[in-house]
Amino acid sequence: MTRWNVYVTNEIPKPALDMLAEYCDMEVNRTGQVLTKPELLEKVKGRDAVLSLLTDPINAEVMDAAKGVKIFANYAVGYNNIEIPSATERGIMVSNTPGVLTDTTAEMAWALLFSVARRVVESDKYTRKGKYKGWGPMLFLGQDVIHKTVGVIGAGRIGLSFAKRAKAFDMTVLYTDIAANPQFEQETGGEFVSLERLLRESDFVSIHTPLLPETSHLIGEQEFKLMKKTAILINTSRGPVVDELALVKALQSGEIWGAGLDVYEFEPEFTEGLMELDNAILCPHIASATIDTRTKMGTIAVSNILAAMRGELPPNCLNPEVYKPNSN
Repeated sequence: MTRWNVYVTNEIPKPALDMLAEYCDMEVNRTGQVLTKPELLEKVKGRDAVLSLLTDPINAEVMDAAKGVKIFANYAVGYNNIEIPSATERGIMVSNTPGVLTDTTAEMAWALLFSVARRVVESDKYTRKGKYKGWGPMLFLGQDVIHKTVGVIGAGRIGLSFAKRAKAFDMTVLYTDIAANPQFEQETGGEFVSLERLLRESDFVSIHTPLLPETSHLIGEQEFKLMKKTAILINTSRGPVVDELALVKALQSGEIWGAGLDVYEFEPEFTEGLMELDNAILCPHIASATIDTRTKMGTIAVSNILAAMRGELPPNCLNPEVYKPNSN
């Protein structure tokens, strides 16, 4: 079997690269930096496959530069960085890495929730600056989590995993989605409600919806007005689901109490004023950043490439209609 020429747009865990190197000739961007558009257009030339990241915009121009490429294997669950219709039009397969980061992302949402509620980052900075001179009854008062109401926007795998953990804290669970989810209700005791009711009644709101045209700016100025002044917003899904300018204003004015973010509307850029807010915890898109999960993501992405190389349908192909048996 002919060894494929594969380009990997950024370094991923070694076990996945070792797996790829066993069967393919590969080049890896080891700079740790996202490729510029000219760099990406140059590097994809003459490749049989490209292992891309969510930070790589794979559009028609990139696909045309990668003439002859058989598959773009995205190292992510999401794939809004890839123009799938353009890939399908050109007979290029696209794959992702679903399922592997469900629990890991749910854990990160809880980490952010507790960190904002109990002002962990603020108090850590305060202590490290030598300001702590002894216990005081008004020092860094935060929010209780137990017995509160949590609103879950998006009842898919990650939303379900997140909500199941709320049972340990005797929380009331509200959820909203395009339709009721019986499994979600059975496993969490959650109640299906409108977005408006969820925002009005929740002490914590955690977003777990994909980025779609109808979810862009799902949470904006009007939605923040519905929320409690003591409410905390958590977003580990996609940045543009939240109108970031409206969020900054809501946090500055005290319209809501706090926010924990792992994703941003203009990532990796930040809306003006966001970085200066003490009532927002900002993480650099690390919800899936555990050794186990990131390694699994890599091996799944590589498995998709190897399947295509063998002439098989990649197990996580997003446009299987372009698959042609024995096309290797």
